[in-house]
Amino acid sequence: MQFTRFLRNERVGVEEMASHAAARTALRVAGREIIVVQDNSELIIGGRRAKANGYGPVGKGGGTRGLLLHAALALDAENGALLGLVDAQVWNRDKGKVTARRSRAIADKESQYWLSTATKAGETLSAAQSITVISDRESDIYEHFVRRPPNVELLVRANWNRKIKLKSGTFTSQFAFVDGLPEAARFSVTIPAAPGRKERTAELALRFSPVTLCRPHPSPAPDLPDTVRLTIVDVREVSSTHDGESIHWRLLTTHVVRSSKQARRIVDLYRKRWTIEEFFRTLKSAGFDIEEADIGEPEVMIKFVAAAAVAAVTIMQLVRARDGTTEEKLIEAFDPDDRPVLEALSAEFEGATEKQKNPHRKGTLAFAAWVIARLGGWTAYYGKPGPMVMRVGLEAFRRIKYGTTLRLKNV
Repeated sequence: MQFTRFLRNERVGVEEMASHAAARTALRVAGREIIVVQDNSELIIGGRRAKANGYGPVGKGGGTRGLLLHAALALDAENGALLGLVDAQVWNRDKGKVTARRSRAIADKESQYWLSTATKAGETLSAAQSITVISDRESDIYEHFVRRPPNVELLVRANWNRKIKLKSGTFTSQFAFVDGLPEAARFSVTIPAAPGRKERTAELALRFSPVTLCRPHPSPAPDLPDTVRLTIVDVREVSSTHDGESIHWRLLTTHVVRSSKQARRIVDLYRKRWTIEEFFRTLKSAGFDIEEADIGEPEVMIKFVAAAAVAAVTIMQLVRARDGTTEEKLIEAFDPDDRPVLEALSAEFEGATEKQKNPHRKGTLAFAAWVIARLGGWTAYYGKPGPMVMRVGLEAFRRIKYGTTLRLKNV
């Protein structure tokens, strides 16, 4: 009931929840090299009933209704540790028909979320040593590169075969240009298993070069500069002993790349973009099953999605830390006053056998993950606790912590 009142409180909004979470993330980034992974996801609520309740169209054809979520997460560039939420924007397409896409300025399109998130990352994470915002092909927008904040680098998977200007003053397409470059290096990587795909070792060929992108025409923003200088890093799979689609990424970045080692680092950074897909999976099928929430009012559902997005980050942090291999500290996901509660619960759960003892050092996130998993029903004997177990355990922990703050009164 208290949570329901919270969601229906007119003073509570997505921006406030996201800003509070981002402020907590900002405390963890000082002096670190940070990457920010961002992406969109459709939340499918239903069909006719959802339409009648005021949900806008999502998906192809407009037959399904729901909301859209744009989220961004901060990670440590060196070890991939998830540090927290940077931005979350949730909206409902309920405004009716809009004018043609090419005739609208970027500020009037959903595309502006890519730009605004980069701006927010530059402002919120300003204490970081460096910030690189990473996104997929949907964010390959000329304005995105031109209007980036001065303290933010961009790394985007190319979507458009844009015109580029060569040193000779002539023009060509960027894909034809990069295809004609000699290989700079080859290296092997392990491609992890995924639904419908087995784990494999892939041999990749690397090419890279600075490029000068030309402003697209027609452009709804004629004030943009005619060109912008970037680097293109092309990586493609040359081994073909597997079924399915081979890897081929054309990556555009504002980073200066002068060596194969630097180009390889760009590829490694882009591979960490998968964390945002893991986040959406946690929010949907693996953790919260948020699309099954029976909330008829879009305005309330929007707030619920934002609240779940904040919690999903903590759940991911716990799942990643459960094995104790990351050496992350407790403060990466919890407040300082959570520690004594977690230690008291750990002592309560520990039994006589080695299997029943918390194997992790106090003050680490792994220590907390063990406690939260036990609260979620994990026995410590079989398997590894997943997002659903961590979600249940985290909810239980929040209730217990709230209970420790109560003071009984004489009645």
